[in-house]
Amino acid sequence: MNNNQTLEKMKEMRLYGMLSCFETALQTGAHNDITADQLIGSLIESEWTERLNRKTDRLIRQARFRYSASIEDINYAPQRNLDKNTMLRLADCSFIEQGQNIIITGATGTGKSYLASAFGYQACLKGYKVMYLNLSKIFSKLSMSKADGSYMKELKVIENQDLVIIDDFGLQPIDNQNQLILLDIIEERHSAKSTIITSQIPISKWYELIEDHTIADAILDRLIHTAHRIDLKGESLRKSKAKK
Repeated sequence: MNNNQTLEKMKEMRLYGMLSCFETALQTGAHNDITADQLIGSLIESEWTERLNRKTDRLIRQARFRYSASIEDINYAPQRNLDKNTMLRLADCSFIEQGQNIIITGATGTGKSYLASAFGYQACLKGYKVMYLNLSKIFSKLSMSKADGSYMKELKVIENQDLVIIDDFGLQPIDNQNQLILLDIIEERHSAKSTIITSQIPISKWYELIEDHTIADAILDRLIHTAHRIDLKGESLRKSKAKK
């Protein structure tokens, strides 16, 4: 078998990492300077890296983040009340392994959604499945799914995520139907999977947002008990950028 046939078969088998590596080796003549086992090792390493990158790209696309964000680009300006050591510790994603939550609060524009997206992006890099949800939109979607009988299926999709980000918690009071939906989401994930919540409303006022106080107790106990809390300060970052 000649090299062209080998390259073609690699392409047909979708061994794109190996294909790129072998093409480079042939073009540069590098394959003549290494042993067979070194060449095989290089081909395998290239294929492994290619598949890992494709998996990461797929996880990021499926998460549907609100922002393209990264831990490296977090703004640690003193007025933001962010501890860099805490951020880096959370960035190792061990909180996901432990089924812990993160609650990010702060005024509008202080970067809550960006920070949540950065943690989610970091989780994707480490191979975790992530889903980014706007609370109002997921309430509407799950309410409609009850009508067509797909509610449990939709709930299972959320349950299967290693990390779920719920953005804009508390923008409006949570009525009787929605509080039961939220309880279903939180109950299925409690102590097993991680959730990040962002909210303009201080945690001390969350109880008032949920119509039935018994259900409020159940939801908040499951959310807050194992949560790392981040309270962002300072003026709106969007406002600061506009000034500049």
